[in-house]
Amino acid sequence: MTFRNGLASLLRPEDSVLVLIDHQPYQLANLNSHDPHAVVNNSTALAKAAKAFGVPTILTSVVAERGGLIFPQITEVFPGQEVIDRTFINTWEDRKVVDAVRATGRKQLIIAGLWTEICVAMPVIQALGEGWDVTVITDASGGTSVEAHEVAIQRMIAAGANMMTWLALASEWQRDWARTEHVGELTEVLKQHAAGSGIAYLWEQQLLNTPVPTTA
Repeated sequence: MTFRNGLASLLRPEDSVLVLIDHQPYQLANLNSHDPHAVVNNSTALAKAAKAFGVPTILTSVVAERGGLIFPQITEVFPGQEVIDRTFINTWEDRKVVDAVRATGRKQLIIAGLWTEICVAMPVIQALGEGWDVTVITDASGGTSVEAHEVAIQRMIAAGANMMTWLALASEWQRDWARTEHVGELTEVLKQHAAGSGIAYLWEQQLLNTPVPTTA
C-alpha cells in the first residue's frame, strides 16, 4: 500500500473537486448508521464549505423520479445548477458525471453520499483504480446499518481511500488563519452547522464585545 502522508497529501481547495451522491429522500428513509438530521446538516455544511472555498461541486441523483430530489438544503447552495440524474448505481460509470469532474482539471476527488456501502463505495473504488486521489467524507454519508457503513469504510481504506469528516476537510482547506480570503464564509458555515464550535464562537464574540466593568 502507498501511504498517504506528507504535506502534499493534504487537501487544497484549488486542487479539490466535490461530488455529492444521492442525498435523496428514499435513501434517507432507510439511513440507520447515523442520525438523519446530522447527515442533512453535515452534507449541507460540506456543500457550503465547498462553495466558500470555490471548490467545484457536482450534484448527482439516481432515478430521482422515484427516489426523490436532492435535499433542498444542498441544491439551494448552488441555485440553478444542474443535478445529474443517473440510472447507474455506480456514479463513476456515468459518463456525464465523470466528464464533469474531469472538466474541472482537479485531481483531489472528494465524495460523500448515501448509501456508503453502495453509492459511495462503488465510485470510490473505481476512481482509485483509475489513479484518482480520493477522499470520503464519512459524516456526510451514511449506510443502511452501522455495520454496512463501517464495513464500507474499511473496504475503501483497503483500496487506498482517505477518510475525513466535513469539519476536518474545511479546516484542511483553510490551513492557515492568516489566509483571510475565505475566513468570513467559513465562519458563517461554522456558526450554522458546527454546533458546539459555532456556539462557542458566538459566545467568544459576546464576551469580547462586553464592556469591562468599571467597578467590582
